[in-house]
Amino acid sequence: MEPLEAKISKIIWKETLNDWLKLSNVDVVVVGAGPSGMVTAKYLADSGIKTLVLERRLSFGGGIGGGGMLMHKVVVDSKALNILDDFKIKYSRSDYEGLYVVDASELMAKLAAGAIDSGAKIVNGITVEDLIVRDNPFRVEGVVIQWSAVNLSGLHVDPLFIYSKAVVDATGHDAEVLKVLSRKNPEVNLKIPGEKSAYAELSEELVVKHSGKVLPGLYVSGMAVAALYGIYRMGPIFTGMLLSGKKVAEEIAKDLRGGSQ
Repeated sequence: MEPLEAKISKIIWKETLNDWLKLSNVDVVVVGAGPSGMVTAKYLADSGIKTLVLERRLSFGGGIGGGGMLMHKVVVDSKALNILDDFKIKYSRSDYEGLYVVDASELMAKLAAGAIDSGAKIVNGITVEDLIVRDNPFRVEGVVIQWSAVNLSGLHVDPLFIYSKAVVDATGHDAEVLKVLSRKNPEVNLKIPGEKSAYAELSEELVVKHSGKVLPGLYVSGMAVAALYGIYRMGPIFTGMLLSGKKVAEEIAKDLRGGSQ
């Protein structure tokens, strides 16, 4: 009789490899499982678009988990309530008109569950270290991936590839995907000045306004938008993050339906 240990290993090897065979070619790769990335993933998947979210950490949520200065609540305003409703996230009124409070853990968990239930795939522990590009005209057609543990160990191990029709940088303040593109492809003349200091009201507006396509095949959402366009930061209010994610999903869906990336 085959021992249980062998059965466990065979199941994990087989099912993981089956997943990766399906995920080697997807419609959209979202890099970063923070608030904007998970919102983007849900609405893309709702549109029938094959969506993969890659997160370099072993958990999702991005900056949500710490709440405001390690206090387990975050703020949204009324413009994001329909998104919270779509994800079945509870909220309550604050003492200030138009502002609502959400439990940070519930926001993290239900954003992830909502994306997964809609059909998106989230894989943790994966770092996007480069992009697949084409020229004439220049465009992005996927990502180059490595286990995060390999990078942390300092080993040199060749990466693998995921082909996609679109890539979303939802990596937050560091704008990791945009920085790789800028460093390795100077011909695109992409400058990333970094975010400005705090100005919550204006930042909430401008991040959403500038979310979207950067160049063919590459989109930006969430705080990576602030890094790219030198926009103010907003702290633990997440309206802009949620609206940014939905806006990018709608733009990508429109582009893919029209055959334009």
